[in-house]
Amino acid sequence: MQKTLNGVMLKSMIWTASKLIEINRVNIDALNVFPVPDGDTGTNMSLTIQSAVKSLMEVNSSTIENVTEAVSKGALRGARGNSGVILSQILRGFCNTLKNAKEIDTKLFAQALVSGAEVAYGAVSKPKEGTMLTVARMVAEHAQSIKSKHKDFETFLPEIIKKAKEALDLTPELLPVLKKAGVVDAGGKGLLFLYEGMYKALMGEKIGGEDQMIPDTQSTETVMEHAGVMSFGAIEFAYCTEFFIVNLKKKTTMADIERLREFLMTIGDSVIVIGDLDLVKVHVHTNQPGVALSKALVLGELDKIKIENMLEQNRALMEKYAEETKPMGMLAVSAGEGLSAIFKDLMVDEIISGGQSMNPSASDIADAVQRINAKDVFVFPNNKNIILAAEQAKALVENRVIHVIPTKNIPQGFSAALVFDPECSVDENKANMIHALDNVVVGQVTYAVRKTKMDGFDLNVGDIMGLDNKKILAKGKDISLVTIELIEKLRSNEDVITLYYGEEVKEHEANALSQIIQEKYPSCDVQVQAGGQPIYYYYVSLE
Repeated sequence: MQKTLNGVMLKSMIWTASKLIEINRVNIDALNVFPVPDGDTGTNMSLTIQSAVKSLMEVNSSTIENVTEAVSKGALRGARGNSGVILSQILRGFCNTLKNAKEIDTKLFAQALVSGAEVAYGAVSKPKEGTMLTVARMVAEHAQSIKSKHKDFETFLPEIIKKAKEALDLTPELLPVLKKAGVVDAGGKGLLFLYEGMYKALMGEKIGGEDQMIPDTQSTETVMEHAGVMSFGAIEFAYCTEFFIVNLKKKTTMADIERLREFLMTIGDSVIVIGDLDLVKVHVHTNQPGVALSKALVLGELDKIKIENMLEQNRALMEKYAEETKPMGMLAVSAGEGLSAIFKDLMVDEIISGGQSMNPSASDIADAVQRINAKDVFVFPNNKNIILAAEQAKALVENRVIHVIPTKNIPQGFSAALVFDPECSVDENKANMIHALDNVVVGQVTYAVRKTKMDGFDLNVGDIMGLDNKKILAKGKDISLVTIELIEKLRSNEDVITLYYGEEVKEHEANALSQIIQEKYPSCDVQVQAGGQPIYYYYVSLE
């Protein structure tokens, strides 16, 4: 068990963390929801820590002092955008606590995490909870609480990662714009990769290519570039202004630097003034970039000046948004990767998780509708228990009209989406979709969770049941036999039978069952699709 770290290991941890952040840069970028960001979060964080690594590579000695000094200065020099600056300050506080140590134990590491969070909070004029600051703080607090219990890093760092994930999952509850967009905080996600990279270095794990990519969830599959357009009002301060103050005058003091920060807060927002008497980095959103530069010139020389017109960026974003607006869109509630993939193939714009055991709220549905860049949105609840929530969502949306198609199951949702025609009017599509529900007969195969009597059947816990939308039609101990009996009860003269098998059914089992059904009904076209749905062994569709 490794109870202490030296400079060589710390250097490896920073390098590996940098690699992991870079590998997952696109995934972090995809979480951005701000309309005119200074830069993409993942890119900014990656370039910031890469600057720290570049500084590390220029250091010949691997003492803790030299490593921490290189990381601190390199990150500050390379900090880009708010996320990069905050990361640089987390690293700065972290490194300042460690720099005089001969070796690092979990207690000192925990204190370094606390210092990193404190310095980062202090660097932001108006800290917001629900951001990467929250993740840094919660991780630091947890580290302090477990430092005596976990004295070796092999058990200490996994606890840090676990807490980081918990904090990240909490960010949408603390920051409404994240919840509305259906994403977690991008900077917090980057911090998670920082901690994971450190642990991988400790364990000697190599960081490669595709095997390290983190799969996108539903919330990150759709890049929410339009969410900010509907979530933020007009831009108050037009110019994003960034620069370094170098070669500070001899008379300049830390109090002068603090006074610069206070002044900038009177002419703008998003103010960050960080550094010391060797180097100061400044960031401000203001309508008076010249005034900001003139004030800073009193302290020293200016370098790497960057002024971006956020009004122009916002106009471009709004124009793109307007160009991509379409008359109609579709939203489906789905449970199971296979089922969701089919909806995507049917050109459904947005999919939210839900079903029998996890009904989404009206707010969940409304938020998903807002993410669709269309005036009229058809919603497929695909469960009778979700239809009412979908109806209630109508009152929660802005600049959208919700049309609830009362689909009671997934196959009905497929039928409705299949008849969508962008060339038809809203009313025509709605009528065609509702009519399509009558053209599909649906059955479901699941299991009993309690002992009861219903629809003429004596049921025991674990019995396999075949149901239509109203009642139980078949019962038994064998999934395939119950499915066959259910089809017998459902079928009249339909030509196509489709089996959507759930997460507890193997592909070969579904194929074997389809072969039996095909032999039983040779005139029918029997199809098998991987649904991946929970609870239901099969959805059966007859058309």
